[in-house]
Amino acid sequence: MATPPVCHSESDQGATSSDVLGRRVDTTRVSSTAFEGTPHAPAHARKFVRQVLGEWHLSHLAEDAVLLTSELVTNAVVHAGTGIELTCRLDADTGPAKLEIEVDDHLPERTIDETGVMPAVTLTDEVRPSGRGLALAGILADAWGVTYTRTTKRVWVRLELADGGDGQETAAGPPVPAPAAIDTLHVGVVVTDGDGLVRSWNSEAQALLGWRPEQTIGRLLADLVAWRGHGPYALSLTDTLGLGRWRGEARMRHADGRLVPVYVSHLRTKGRAQDRRSIWMVVAGDHRYVLTPPPAPRSDAGRRIKDLLDRDMPFQELLDTIARIVQMFSGGDAAYVLLPAEGGNRFGVAAGAGATAGLVGVLATGVFGAERKTPTMIEDLLAGDVELAEQLRARSLACAPLLLAGEVTGYLAVTAEQPGRFDKELTVSLQHIADQVAVPVQRARLAEQDRAHRGRLSFLAEAGELLAGVHDEELIAALTAQLVVPKIATWAAVYLTDLAGMTRLAHVWHSEERHNAALRKSLPAIPRTALDEVSWPAGPEAVLSFPLLTQGRSHGALVIGRAEPTLPLEVADLLADLCRLVALNLHTAMLYARQATTSRVLQRSLLPMRVAPMPGLESAVVYEPAEEGADVGGDFYDLFTVGDHWCFALGDVCGSGPEAAAVTGLARHAVRLLAKEHYTVADIFDRLNQALLEEDEEGRFLSLLCGELTPLPQGGALCTIASAGHPPPLLLRADGLVEAVATPQLLLGIEAGARFYVETFELAPEEVLLCVTDGVTERRDGGRLLDDGNGLAALLAECRGLSAHAVAERVRHVVETFAPEPSQDDVALLVIRAGEQGRRRPALGQVNR
Repeated sequence: MATPPVCHSESDQGATSSDVLGRRVDTTRVSSTAFEGTPHAPAHARKFVRQVLGEWHLSHLAEDAVLLTSELVTNAVVHAGTGIELTCRLDADTGPAKLEIEVDDHLPERTIDETGVMPAVTLTDEVRPSGRGLALAGILADAWGVTYTRTTKRVWVRLELADGGDGQETAAGPPVPAPAAIDTLHVGVVVTDGDGLVRSWNSEAQALLGWRPEQTIGRLLADLVAWRGHGPYALSLTDTLGLGRWRGEARMRHADGRLVPVYVSHLRTKGRAQDRRSIWMVVAGDHRYVLTPPPAPRSDAGRRIKDLLDRDMPFQELLDTIARIVQMFSGGDAAYVLLPAEGGNRFGVAAGAGATAGLVGVLATGVFGAERKTPTMIEDLLAGDVELAEQLRARSLACAPLLLAGEVTGYLAVTAEQPGRFDKELTVSLQHIADQVAVPVQRARLAEQDRAHRGRLSFLAEAGELLAGVHDEELIAALTAQLVVPKIATWAAVYLTDLAGMTRLAHVWHSEERHNAALRKSLPAIPRTALDEVSWPAGPEAVLSFPLLTQGRSHGALVIGRAEPTLPLEVADLLADLCRLVALNLHTAMLYARQATTSRVLQRSLLPMRVAPMPGLESAVVYEPAEEGADVGGDFYDLFTVGDHWCFALGDVCGSGPEAAAVTGLARHAVRLLAKEHYTVADIFDRLNQALLEEDEEGRFLSLLCGELTPLPQGGALCTIASAGHPPPLLLRADGLVEAVATPQLLLGIEAGARFYVETFELAPEEVLLCVTDGVTERRDGGRLLDDGNGLAALLAECRGLSAHAVAERVRHVVETFAPEPSQDDVALLVIRAGEQGRRRPALGQVNR
């Protein structure tokens, strides 16, 4: 805060200078004041000078004097930081009357060169400041200089009061450019489409540039504009037309061939790309004041910030409002609030405002370093930090740190697309605002971090629970899109990349479901940019891409569209965590799909590709593995031709899983191979028993029912059969009687010296042979089994006169409905029926569930 001014006024000579100004001016007057070297000093200095010149009837000099004072005091605050003394001196005793303004600080050891730039600068170490303060002195003042004493350095400027001036005293206010004659003012309006073709040209544009509407409509605007960029990174006309808003100077071609300097205010409409329009309001360069909006008074920004901090509002709304206030008062194209990113040593965008606001992610260190504790102004970023210029999409930058206990907790930053847009006075005002908001922002940030952490954990827990156990990539993509819409984004699209590196659009989801089809149609089938790059907003929505990465491999990308131009850091971190979770689930789904495919191929090799038809006989098979999603369990069956007869087998391996499947494969292929070599059923059992004992170290045993069918001339077949620990096969006679036709013997794979024998019976016409595994006989409902009290025989007796297929389906249905719970064991059954004498029925029917 400024100390009370100490003023000195001398008027003992009583002289006037009416011969100089034509009106009364007091001579030899001095007024001075002292300030602390704080960011408030320039404002107090300006107010002091205005007041003094008003008292001295010199208000017509106030604009130049106040501007010079502001620059000199700002230099002293930024470069010295000591106490400051300001003196206004009016001297009309000798020669022309003159006004001198002196600014003293107490840091005499630093010098200023002839350009007004101090060799050691505290604003920024990378970029030299413009030296505008004394450069202005050379332009506006009649003389200036620097005087040193042992304890102070004095920078002074002198304004001479010209003779015979017609200066009318004016109220102090912002400088207004001298307008051209009002009758030369024409405000042209030019509208172009997305291809840059002129679609509208009003009469004012014709008056300004001479072209009639019919001469311009349908032409490229580029044909009418002599566009000239500056520097290697200057915006082209196409780039400018793609901006949301832009103001600046240009030159347009007159109908007579000359180039007309103009000032343009550009606005691009929102909407779909094909419907967007660029609107240019154009005036002659001398009338630029018509389209140049005055920045909000900087003195008003502090009051608005104070009012803002007195209100209770959500954290993000607080940051957004601060960004809007900073952008309005600074006159910049965009303003940002930067807060620490994860790790604390780098800063990222937490909020933004302005036409070009669209920055997201962590910024490069350098200007925004945790160790930089002074405000910074850079006239042209391209001169020293091209990476930051491209990241900010700007050339002018001013920023001020948020300081708390000497530590940088964030930044306020304003940017502009054109170089040289800001001054040191702005940096001082920006630092003042930063000091106002540092503590409230940090307090709100910590509270928000705690709340966000809890919400983040809750969101990720919900996502993890939703994705857990999902092994389908398409379903994972759909769930991911619906997780972020509408909580985080307006719409989302999930791209998936397969093992061959091919990327496709898997799923889209919009907050308004009726737009889903249109959204899918408008999105590219594959991303136009690399998946690990952030896509900048190209329209009214910010479109951002997040890679789905795990173990160094890309599984695709999550692309979201948001109405907000910036993405808060905590939301970006949350999406990064979600993408890691989704990528992990996609990786698991990929491995599961590969394993499932391999398993299905191997499992299918354990079952016969087809069942051999038998003339005069019909057969049906039911096979249902107990394990969900499995094609093969511990049960197996086979029916094949061996010379002039047929061989069938039905077996059940003890146990389940891959080990049981391995035994299943060994048993089925061994039976088929031995039968093809014309081994008898008994020999097949002997050899298979020996093979199991030699190959299976874990002692797995096998129940097996195996038989041969030889057709008989009178119809039916002669059956030779053996049962190794298997449920006995049942024969349904033509008269409805049911009897067991094989005696259970020792299980295979238990005893090396076991001997097996066969039994023989005749399968007469219209008789049915039913062979089942224990999944049928031992189907359980509480303490009751399906075969209790010869239940299976009773069931078969009811099937008299049915086809083999109908018998198999009847037994399957009874097994399925015997208990409310699904069966815990594999179910396999084989039905063989001899046809009616003299008739041949279809050879095979199969029910395979």
